[in-house]
Amino acid sequence: MMNNADIRVRFAPSPTGYLHVGGARTALFNYLFAKATGGKFLLRIEDTDRTRFQEDSLKEIFESLRWMGLEWDEGPEKDGDFGPYIQSERLELYQKHAEQLIAEGHAYKCFCTPERLDQVRKEKEARKEQHGGYDRTCRNLSADEIQENIDDGKPYVVRLKAPLEGAISFEDMVRGIIETPVNMVDDTVLLKTDGFPTYHLASVVDDHFMKISHVMRGDEWIASTPRHVLLYKAFGWEAPVFAHLPVILSPTGGKLSKRKGAASVMDYKRGGYLPEALFNFLALLGWNPGDDREIMTVEEIVEAFTAKKISSKPAVFDEQKLEWMNGHYMETYPSDKLADEVIPMWQERGLVVDDRDYAEGVVKLLQIRSKKVTELAETADYFFKDPEEYNEKQAAKQFKEAVKPALEKLVAELPGVAVWNRDSLETTFHSVADSLEMSPGKINPAVRLAVTGVGGGPDLFDMLSHMGKDRTVRRIKKASETIG
Repeated sequence: MMNNADIRVRFAPSPTGYLHVGGARTALFNYLFAKATGGKFLLRIEDTDRTRFQEDSLKEIFESLRWMGLEWDEGPEKDGDFGPYIQSERLELYQKHAEQLIAEGHAYKCFCTPERLDQVRKEKEARKEQHGGYDRTCRNLSADEIQENIDDGKPYVVRLKAPLEGAISFEDMVRGIIETPVNMVDDTVLLKTDGFPTYHLASVVDDHFMKISHVMRGDEWIASTPRHVLLYKAFGWEAPVFAHLPVILSPTGGKLSKRKGAASVMDYKRGGYLPEALFNFLALLGWNPGDDREIMTVEEIVEAFTAKKISSKPAVFDEQKLEWMNGHYMETYPSDKLADEVIPMWQERGLVVDDRDYAEGVVKLLQIRSKKVTELAETADYFFKDPEEYNEKQAAKQFKEAVKPALEKLVAELPGVAVWNRDSLETTFHSVADSLEMSPGKINPAVRLAVTGVGGGPDLFDMLSHMGKDRTVRRIKKASETIG
């Protein structure tokens, strides 16, 4: 029986592009499993594909995970007893174990050129063979032939010597027993000509030496797992528990991909989404708490998370649901944290934000009406600069001659308001309306347009109270002067 302290899971991205939401969901499930069981969550960088490696991608992976709150216990930039956690720094280990497999008869050197392999593939396709893998030409080369090829300087890869009959099975924590006929498993390349390992060898060696107890990854790796099972057996190592997570479908059908809406985590940040909302949303893509809860805190999700509740059925990435969920978080999000996000956006729009308390007050007024941080950023201009013009349609409706005396009277009386707050402003407005025998319904919309230039916005008196006396009076005076 495994102790919780022995539970170790990992997220192992390749820095060949941004961290898209499918990868983030995989990281999230590993994180949740570790936190729910008291285990460890590791980050390992699988950078052995040097042709596609991107330095910027590596930085964005770190930034994306940290923004979502998925801080790793071990990995790059962290202490740990099982490093290094970047595969390009572990090449000797892979090469040593590739040689071990060759020596023990579980792998062999293959000297076939890319041109020959391409020809083999085309011939198999022409014959409509189901399995289009390598034809094992080099599998039975004699020792003399191998040495002759090496002496001639021919480059080679190291291939797994897969069994020729039978089946390979493993138990998946999500899907149960999965069995694969060996004719579906080819002699996979383990070590490339440049000395770098493929995913298959590197991940197995690393998972063993990093003592990974559970491998939780996307379902696209199910087809590769039989190869990994063979490698564990060849080395004489105990395999981890495998769990393949359900596929995420795009709203339009088909697997979510970069071409079908799989935006990066940072794209969602830039798009105005909150990390807690994305965390909550992704947690429910293929898992449920066992009840009908949808809005859940990180703590509630961790408390409810069990692998038994992970579904094998596809999950649909519903952007509208994410937006709804984000709107819910916007309503109750701490205004100081929202201000940290939105102030730089305001400044990019050319707004002068020199009073932190005032900025946080603007956030409090607008956040309940905003579904995204970007909406909050785009609708706050009038809090920081006087309107230069007025919405034409609204002005034709609200700025009528009849309302001009009310605006002029407000300009006269508002400077004398001793305590500038919601109650005193409401009292003054009612007093002006009564003295002119006008309805507040005629005056208030005109004042709103005067101070915002657009109409709409938060409660009028809360807004004026926060804007302050000078700004309010100046804007009403300017609007009254435009009428007529």
